Amino acid sequence: EGKKIVSVNEKYYCADHGLREAVFGRNMQNIDQILENIVCLELLRRNYKVYVGKKGDTEIDFIAEKQDKKIYVQVAYLLAGEETVKREFSVYNSIKDSYPKYVVSMDDFDFSQNGIIHKNIKDFLLMDF
Repeated sequence: EGKKIVSVNEKYYCADHGLREAVFGRNMQNIDQILENIVCLELLRRNYKVYVGKKGDTEIDFIAEKQDKKIYVQVAYLLAGEETVKREFSVYNSIKDSYPKYVVSMDDFDFSQNGIIHKNIKDFLLMDF
């Protein structure tokens, strides 16, 4: 199986991080995109169908579905301030179903609120979903 880029609606995710760095160079300023890429690949590895959710100006990074399961995932590098926390969690305001909703970041502190689960990226990748 060769290297490939996975398209999820309007975004593209690289199936090999080494290939990504070879093409785009090592740029830690794009850590948000790297984390999104890691989450996307993990969802695909677990056989989820992965979509980007859009409603108006609001975008949810991933809506993942597999059989009767569905999860929502918003990815951020760090939830560094109150505005960032508000922005990342507020994407779920218009979603009224009871499927799990996650905000995934590099933070170790638990920012979970209003039924939305915050997970550190390492914990998210190791959990059963």
